[in-house]
Amino acid sequence: MSTESADPTTAPDDTEQRPGFADLGLSAPVLQALSEVGYESPSPIQAATIPPLMAGRHVVGLAQTGTGKTAAFALPILSRIDTSARKPQALVLAPTRELALQVAEAIGKYAHHLPELHVLPIYGGQSYGIQLSGLRRGAQVIVGTPGRVIDHLEKRTLDLSELKFLVLDEADEMLNLGFAEDVERILADTPDDKQVALFSATMPSQIRRLSKRYLTDAAEITVKNKTVTAANTRQRYVQLAHSAKMDALTRFLEVEDFDAMIIFARTKSATEDVAERLRARGLSAAAINGDLVQAQRERTIGQLKSGALDILVATDVAARGLDVERITHVVNYDIPADAESYVHRIGRTGRAGRSGDALMFVTPRERHLLATIERATRQPITEIPLPSVEDVNAQRVAKFGDSITASLGSPEVALFRQLITDYERDHDVPVIEIAAALAVLSQDDKSFLLKPDPVQDRRPRERSTRGPEGAGSGARVAGQRKHRSEDGAAPEPRAGMAKYRLAVGRRHKVQPGAIVGALANEGGLSRQDFGHIDIRGDHTLVDLPANLPADTYRALEKTRVSGQLIHLRLDDGPPPRRRDDNPVTGGGAPPYRDGKPSYSDGGRPPYRQGEKPKKPRHRGQ
Repeated sequence: MSTESADPTTAPDDTEQRPGFADLGLSAPVLQALSEVGYESPSPIQAATIPPLMAGRHVVGLAQTGTGKTAAFALPILSRIDTSARKPQALVLAPTRELALQVAEAIGKYAHHLPELHVLPIYGGQSYGIQLSGLRRGAQVIVGTPGRVIDHLEKRTLDLSELKFLVLDEADEMLNLGFAEDVERILADTPDDKQVALFSATMPSQIRRLSKRYLTDAAEITVKNKTVTAANTRQRYVQLAHSAKMDALTRFLEVEDFDAMIIFARTKSATEDVAERLRARGLSAAAINGDLVQAQRERTIGQLKSGALDILVATDVAARGLDVERITHVVNYDIPADAESYVHRIGRTGRAGRSGDALMFVTPRERHLLATIERATRQPITEIPLPSVEDVNAQRVAKFGDSITASLGSPEVALFRQLITDYERDHDVPVIEIAAALAVLSQDDKSFLLKPDPVQDRRPRERSTRGPEGAGSGARVAGQRKHRSEDGAAPEPRAGMAKYRLAVGRRHKVQPGAIVGALANEGGLSRQDFGHIDIRGDHTLVDLPANLPADTYRALEKTRVSGQLIHLRLDDGPPPRRRDDNPVTGGGAPPYRDGKPSYSDGGRPPYRQGEKPKKPRHRGQ
């Protein structure tokens, strides 16, 4: 089954040279769904890959994220799948839970007119019950992360015996995260006659080997990405925990000088939640999403244009075609899952030669998406710190002074001047005290100055120039996993790190790459978050950030490596050794089991290989 990939081609860029979707042999229900979501013509990767996939050939697609790869493989699958068969027929492997959810959502959108088709995302961190229920209902399309797919295969809860289509999405990213062994195992455990589509931004040697081994007579297609962003739009990002986004957004709204703003959120419910929380803070905000009828949408956009509304919180679909001259800022409250969406989002500002500002919130587990966007747009995005407490308070003081100046011209000043004069005479209170009391009254029981912050001020950290900002594999990520100190103990963690214990070790046949991949995927960790990795007999010690966020810690507690729960916890070190606790001469646990030396911690024996332990010397000998 090992042959070279055939007929490598470059997808055409010119829209006039590309066929329409109706010319690609897609089924009528799929074409109807495409029309409803507003797709007019296929992208280069879609035009080049759909015909061979419809013909049943294997495909290797080389293209950046954001070029339309999801539709490129989803549309042929949906056009050829048997919706009457209630078993998994298509499996899409994705490197992260975020991408798995995005792909599942997109496939569900394209399958709108296939009511018998069920799409199920399966990924680590989600309850098994939800996934088992979906599998029992007979989902035909499974979108999953490699680790969780392996778990279901081992539990025999996922049957791939009738699989017809297998897609490896972002294959290079999967290998970077340490999933090479899992991917090969899944490929080997699926039917030989399945059709395979492999999509990758690059073609490293591992991808090339996978292609040669598992993709017979594959059509190799390359798309040159031309995604660019407006040069007059300043692009910045802040890395922070998901729970800190609203407080961070509020700070930026206080210190940024903006006219009108669009805030992009990933889901309909998120747009409503963000808009409601902004209104509770006294800001003029409204949400638009797919649930709004056209009349409401037009009325809301009209308010934004007229200045009656300053902040619009929107989904990608709802903001399509939006052009409001007042918009000076775009905030990616949720990072887009592909570069194309990012370019479309920030294109709402900086139009017609005007300058614009784009800000993006990035959680630690989303840094690989940031790197993908930078590669695709060929522009760096600058990391900035959160506005400090001092910045916010200085802005509040300045605005307070401006509001006094503006109010001095009000016709009601004369009325209130007389009222204050009367109060001063009747109560013998200095006018300055009265003014201060009125200022307090205007705050409506809210604190005027921001208190030391619920959001930690974070300075930008230096980013590596090597590859994507996700975790790499094995010892290259840790850079220092091979040696222990002379006494057998792992070295002390570097500043800001702590030693964590995982309940898997050499006897579980774990490799550094599998550990790094699982922790990076499930906990959203990046390369800089890993320190020393010390794999021992029945456990592993890993240096990770000392202040892991609570949600990251909870996710990692439920993570599996080689099918085993890792039971992540802070390592409290070895138990204190008694004075006579010598593994050879006595004390502590017996040094022999069944006539052989026993070293339960997987450490080295107290004597050199090939030597026999010296007998204890007693008095009188």
